[in-house]
Amino acid sequence: MDKDYLDILHRKLQMWSVSFAPGLTDEEVSQIEARYGFRFPPDLRAFLQYALPISSSWVNWRDDAEEKIRSRLDWPAEGICFDIQHNDFWMDTFGPKPADLEEAFRIARQAVANAPRLIPILSHRYLPDEPNLAGNPVFSVYQTDIIHYGYDLASYFANEFRIDPEKLPDHYLPCPEWAAKSPHPIRFWDQFL
Repeated sequence: MDKDYLDILHRKLQMWSVSFAPGLTDEEVSQIEARYGFRFPPDLRAFLQYALPISSSWVNWRDDAEEKIRSRLDWPAEGICFDIQHNDFWMDTFGPKPADLEEAFRIARQAVANAPRLIPILSHRYLPDEPNLAGNPVFSVYQTDIIHYGYDLASYFANEFRIDPEKLPDHYLPCPEWAAKSPHPIRFWDQFL
C-alpha cells in the first residue's frame, strides 16, 4: 500500500475514533499466519503493519485472546450452520442434504475449511486470504447473508467510513494503484452473493 494513502487513511479513521497501536512487525505477522493458518493479502498486511487498529469490533491481532480470534475466524462457518438448522439452508454444491443435523454441519464446515479463509477486519466484515494479492473484495458476512461491502480495502474503507477516496476534505487521496474496479471472483464465497 502507498504510504501517502496509509497516512491519510490513518488520520481519517482516527477522526472516526478508531484507536491504533504500533503496527505489527514482520515477526508478529509470521506468528499470526502460522497460528491461524492463513496469509494476510499484501494490502491488509500493509495496513496492519502501518498501525494496528485496537478499538472495539476490530481484531487486535496482538493482544486479543486466541479463543476470541478463533471465534471471529469461525463466525462464517457458524453462521452457515445456524441457517442450516434454523432456516432450512442448504447449497447444492454440498451434495444431498443428510437427515442428521450434525452430519449436515460437518459437511458445511468442511466446505468452508476448503474455501479461501475469511480474515476478520471489523465486526462482520471479512477479506479472503485467496488469492494472496492486493485488491480482494471485502465481504459483509452475517449467517448466509453475504454481500460485497467493498471491491477491495480502499472501497471498503470508503463505504464503511464514508471516505471519498478522491475528495477528502483538506487532503487529496488518489485511488490506490491496487484498487479494484470490480470485485475479483472468490471461490466458494461468490456463491452466496
